[in-house]
Amino acid sequence: MFAYYLQLGLRSLKRNPVLTALMVMAIAFGVAASMITWSVFRVVSGNPIPWKSSQLYNVQVDDRGPQYDDPPNEPPEALNYTDAVALMQAHKAPHQTLLYDIGPSVLPQNPNDLPITAYGYATSADFFTMFDVPFQYGSPWTNADDDAHASVAVISNELNKRLFGGANSVGRDVTLAMHTYRIVGVTNHWDPKPRYYDAYDGMEFYPDPPQVFIVFNRAIDLRVGMTGRNNCGGPPMHFSSDEEWLHRECAWIPFWAALPTQADAQQYKTFLVAYAAEQQRAGRFHWAPNVRLRNVTEWMAYKKVVPSESRISLFVSIGFFIICLVNTIGLLLAKFMRRSSEIGVRRALGATRREVYAQFLMEAAAVGLAGGVLGLLLTVAGMQGVGLLFEPDVARLAHIDVSLLVTTLVVAVLTTVVAAFYPTWRAAQVQPAWQLKSN
Repeated sequence: MFAYYLQLGLRSLKRNPVLTALMVMAIAFGVAASMITWSVFRVVSGNPIPWKSSQLYNVQVDDRGPQYDDPPNEPPEALNYTDAVALMQAHKAPHQTLLYDIGPSVLPQNPNDLPITAYGYATSADFFTMFDVPFQYGSPWTNADDDAHASVAVISNELNKRLFGGANSVGRDVTLAMHTYRIVGVTNHWDPKPRYYDAYDGMEFYPDPPQVFIVFNRAIDLRVGMTGRNNCGGPPMHFSSDEEWLHRECAWIPFWAALPTQADAQQYKTFLVAYAAEQQRAGRFHWAPNVRLRNVTEWMAYKKVVPSESRISLFVSIGFFIICLVNTIGLLLAKFMRRSSEIGVRRALGATRREVYAQFLMEAAAVGLAGGVLGLLLTVAGMQGVGLLFEPDVARLAHIDVSLLVTTLVVAVLTTVVAAFYPTWRAAQVQPAWQLKSN
């Protein structure tokens, strides 16, 4: 009977072609609008590391006082050099890392080629373990390399292709900002969106993947310049030397701690409060301890990583889709009730209400499938104009994949079937005797 009802449903598309065309277009436009905005929203609002987002914590310590807190009562979103190094040396977390943005020039292997700029991070060995960075060749450097201020580097597979043609470059040298580093690892493509571990750097939540990583301590020794955000609080200040700037209360180093359990997180926060209180007693801080410890999802919510326009666009498109479905309900009701005599004859010949439900819901599913196919075409076309609604950095993340195509068809069919329940119920209530007497 399923195949029979499916055949009837497909044949019903030819009945009342005007009504059918209106329903198909309403569903197609509604589902296309929803899927286009959903393609953006799912990227910017997804959990970038769901398997351990509750175990990774961003660390904040107020080193400037409440007069500079923005928002009020919130400490800076990154640490200064003094606090970052102190927390690293305390080592109160099983794994911890610190980082800052760099953009060194890279000398190509071919002397006839021009240097290029590779953006990445000065960080520590635990960075790769904490954030599950995959490797194509080699491995991260070690904690001993951190302590030794070693001249080692990890590069991305994209940079490896440009410099070495994609070959295994582990053990070879690369020149970054006129200093030589030994390559110890090459990462596979790794580009979590949004870039939660460096959300401090302005609004650049969706930049290009990092290309190079070097040892934080070595970068400090060589005064490798930072390319990210630097907030010293108050008006711009002049520093006579890099050393003076390094030890001022300027926030520029994001700090993360891996804490497996809630008990570990509570214990670490207690340590942060004690550390801030110690700085207060030493005369460095003149305010009560003000610290924050937020896991990945809490940190992204605090930073408002999801653009407001993506959320608003999604709600608007869903509302438009609902309006389309309401219109579809009316059109289905008109389509089904025009066949009251047919329904009456079927019921008189022994068809049950359940069989009437099955037939007309299958017809609705056929209409939804047709609307979904047209919706796919409109979605593909609409994806070309995503940049008109969203910022370029966000718009370029939206893409068409198999899951989006399948979701479009499934949503179109299921929502149409749900919308058809009331018209089908009305059709199933037709009284055979009345139809036979009047017809």
